[in-house]
Amino acid sequence: MAEQRIQKVLADQGICSRREAERLIAAGKVKVNGHPVGLGDKMDPDFDKVSIDGKTQRIVRKRQYTYIMLHKPRGFLTTRSDDRGRKTVMDLVADVPAMLRPVGRLDKDSEGLLLLSDDGAFINLLTHPSGGVGKLYRVTVNPRATEEQIIAMSSGIVLDDGVKTQPCVIHVVTDEPGRTVLEITLHEGRNRQIRRMCSAVGLQVVRLKRTAQGPVKLGMLQPGEYRELKKSEVSALRNAAQKSGGSAKAAPRRPGPLPTKEN
Repeated sequence: MAEQRIQKVLADQGICSRREAERLIAAGKVKVNGHPVGLGDKMDPDFDKVSIDGKTQRIVRKRQYTYIMLHKPRGFLTTRSDDRGRKTVMDLVADVPAMLRPVGRLDKDSEGLLLLSDDGAFINLLTHPSGGVGKLYRVTVNPRATEEQIIAMSSGIVLDDGVKTQPCVIHVVTDEPGRTVLEITLHEGRNRQIRRMCSAVGLQVVRLKRTAQGPVKLGMLQPGEYRELKKSEVSALRNAAQKSGGSAKAAPRRPGPLPTKEN
């Protein structure tokens, strides 16, 4: 195998994220064949040995990776561990014999589709800002959302940190006195973005559920359950990330007649 940057090898092996690998290298904690390395140095995964803090890392050749879709329930943190002992998504996949990492995030109060894998290249591809794989959310807000509020959010809105969001697709599913159910498609993933978008226009999120990521849908998977992705789904996600040219601009619409209750 040709030589690769050390941080890429560590990330592809699922040992740590590429950013964490760069931090460890810069701190002088990574050695290849017993010699300290620097940022930009390369190694051959088929022959070289790499260690972190003196501990040799096992490099798996032609590794069989694991790809999981989890229906994350509300109340679970999207992290590998929590120093305060709170429930994490890893508790729900503890019986999977792989060093899984979440692919992106869902905040503690949100639910729905969450991907996990031990394939570092796959995780980096889907979470890189240039990936742009659309994620579909079903969002219940109160009070009732006006057309002006929906247009403001779909056109791109300035958040509380001064950053303007990209345009997004918003469809109205249910429109009732006191509440509206929206379907929102995002191509970016800022921290608690939908909640902050809604707050910026005076709406409160009552429920937020991710129902699809690119071509992969949550379907009938129940909260707390998980399943392995099919090979075709993994390939479709990779293709969507590689082909995406960024977020699509959209104009909101109110379908008519509106349904009387949430589907």
